[in-house]
Amino acid sequence: MTTPDRNRKDLDDIFGEILPETTSDERDPEPPERDTDEWYERERPPHHDR
Repeated sequence: MTTPDRNRKDLDDIFGEILPETTSDERDPEPPERDTDEWYERERPPHHDR
């Protein structure tokens, strides 16, 4: 028989971590992006004038 810890590790290796150890409200918020237009500039369709 496998131990519960070993079984959990095997499941995590196969399926990935389903539930994180901490929830999003327990983690520090991500810092905002410095240049908010950067994404829009990168994703701008080629037919739009620059």
